[in-house]
Amino acid sequence: MDLKFKKVSFHENELLFGRDATPYITAVEFDGKNVMEIFYRQKNNVVSKKEAFKPFILLEDTVYLDGWDGTYEAKRLKGDAYYKYLVFLETWADLQLVLKHFKKKTGASPASMGAPFYYLNDPVHQYLLCSGQTLFKEMLFGDLVRLQLDIETYCAEGYEFSNPHRVEDRITLISLSDSSGWEHVISGREYEEKEMLEVMVEQINLRDPDVIEGHNIFNFDLTYIEARARRYKVPLAIGRNKQTIKSHSSRLNIAERTISYKKFEVYGRHIVDTYLLAQMYDVTARNLESYGLKNVARHFNVASQDRTYLEPDKLSWYYDNKPEELLKYGLDDVRETRAISEILSQSFYYQARIFPYSFQNTIIRGNATKINSLFIREYINSGNSIPRTSQSREYSGGYTDMFLQGVINRVLYCDVQSLYPSIMLTFKYFPKVDELNIFHSLLSDLKDFRLKAKEKMLTAKAKSEKMYYDALQSTFKVLINSFYGYLGFAYGHFSDFDEANKVTAKGREIIKSMIEWLEVNDCKVIEIDTDGIFFVPPDRVTKKKDEDEIINKLSSALPEGINLELAGRYKAMFSYKIKNYVLLDYDDKIIIKGSGLRSRGLELFQRRFMEEMFLYLLKGEGEKMDDLLDKYEKELVDRKWDKKMFIKKETLKESLAIYSEKVSKKKRSAAAAYELALKSERKYQPGDQVSYYVIGEKSRVRVFDNCKLASQWNREEPDENVEYYKKKLNTLYEKFKPFF
Repeated sequence: MDLKFKKVSFHENELLFGRDATPYITAVEFDGKNVMEIFYRQKNNVVSKKEAFKPFILLEDTVYLDGWDGTYEAKRLKGDAYYKYLVFLETWADLQLVLKHFKKKTGASPASMGAPFYYLNDPVHQYLLCSGQTLFKEMLFGDLVRLQLDIETYCAEGYEFSNPHRVEDRITLISLSDSSGWEHVISGREYEEKEMLEVMVEQINLRDPDVIEGHNIFNFDLTYIEARARRYKVPLAIGRNKQTIKSHSSRLNIAERTISYKKFEVYGRHIVDTYLLAQMYDVTARNLESYGLKNVARHFNVASQDRTYLEPDKLSWYYDNKPEELLKYGLDDVRETRAISEILSQSFYYQARIFPYSFQNTIIRGNATKINSLFIREYINSGNSIPRTSQSREYSGGYTDMFLQGVINRVLYCDVQSLYPSIMLTFKYFPKVDELNIFHSLLSDLKDFRLKAKEKMLTAKAKSEKMYYDALQSTFKVLINSFYGYLGFAYGHFSDFDEANKVTAKGREIIKSMIEWLEVNDCKVIEIDTDGIFFVPPDRVTKKKDEDEIINKLSSALPEGINLELAGRYKAMFSYKIKNYVLLDYDDKIIIKGSGLRSRGLELFQRRFMEEMFLYLLKGEGEKMDDLLDKYEKELVDRKWDKKMFIKKETLKESLAIYSEKVSKKKRSAAAAYELALKSERKYQPGDQVSYYVIGEKSRVRVFDNCKLASQWNREEPDENVEYYKKKLNTLYEKFKPFF
């Protein structure tokens, strides 16, 4: 390991990384009673030791313990915040019993807001909080042993999807690889299915990975493996110490969506699902057409040129007729999974060095929840009482506005660097209940640390060093920008809605002052989006140095501590609606932003048509629009398109049972994706995607009555509804025609 990575001062910041600097911890596991097993990586080997563990609960008053005859140790915390006592129990079972006692005595459940008791339901989280330890200290991402897993399955004739509970729908291929470059394929042409599972267990234990990765590994690969292993009574002992895998239903919130999934836990190892990572990435990027492995790999440019692509509905045929192609396909899947994880999981890896969670749980916990854990850790460490959560309140948001619509040439974009964090630090908008001043200290340190990490990234010579500091600065950026959200976090013990209001109010004030300055100096403001402004410089400004001078002058007019940067130069901009616009850079590449222009509700032919249309529009070639429309209509009528051009992918947001009940009670309309899911053989769950297309001959049809699953489309006998899709093209054309 390169020791110069260790010399960065922020590694020694106890507020951020915890007070215990024990290195090389790769996992912490609970025995179910009162012992923690801590795993350490030592080069190519992993060792472990066991430590005693006492779970704790925070309590408003020890009077609530009256009548409970269990053993406990109550410690009075300093200060007069609501939770004044830290109570340690002997075992996790005792903790559950005392919770029942409290509920009976107070009428409040552990989940009740502002209950006189507060506990954390993850024993590993409790241990890390109290010990001050975190994972992966003094380790680089490359030090982890990461194993990738992917399976292919058979689908019986006459069915749409594989079903693990159908006898003949066996696993046909198990592909394995790891971060060392090792690869192994277990083929159903060589082994019976029971043997395949046994070999997989053997290989995973031999490789002894710290992390198991897969794309949709929770809801598909491991779920399928678990069901088939149960059929053959094969113990899935893929955990350290030959522990068997555990699973339970869980939910995860990603932006506005709630995803139901089956959470798997493997003793001594972590599971990373790159399918979920892709969705988390897309919350801000919003540039993924789908979350499927192949699309994500192409997006990040990690798909090899000779990658084997097979149609999903033909995998059974390849198993029967060309198994060597299926083998290539499976290996490409695990290679792409490994590459995607290297891009998307590193930031969470470095977060796991900060937050008192397992690596797996660091990924799925919200940023505000993770920041709250830093407060709890430090207050417990300092022996200070802790406030209870406060009632959530509405507060004003940022300033957004649009001043110009249509095509505008020669556009500059400037933004305030970390607007809300800068406001909080400059004007001292911090939670009033934070007696230890943790909020201010952490935010200030993180801002400094990010600058240092960026500097080291820019000066680093080795690629590994650059990647390390880039991952660190990205991690710090995410955390810095989460502090404002924490102020308005309903479940935060140190949230402060009044201060959150002050921050947004000051942000609106600053942005409006920037607008005034730009207008006084002959600039034309196009659009405002919270912390950024698109504008057109005066005609006299023609050179980059003059553009930079405008930004410098504007920046100097802002309050001290509020810094401005020129974030983009564009040949043209199509301003459509607030937060919906298209940019043309000086390399003639377009950037489309906004759900109104990049909605996943659009079929691929619509997105491609719009991309070409916007390019003509921004280049001032509106006269080519009619020919573009004619070209797309002709290809459609002549049935030149593959199904990917018109299939629609929709995510199920609720269970099929709830959907059916709502439709029967006329609380919602029938929808194609749900109707097709109901008719299929697959057990669909919320969060699953359904791909379908529209059939029929008329432009106006009830889609839910005139649709087929994408897998049913036949290239030799295409039956897509030409008139329906032609109408969609023309609707788009007419929508943007006024701007030609």
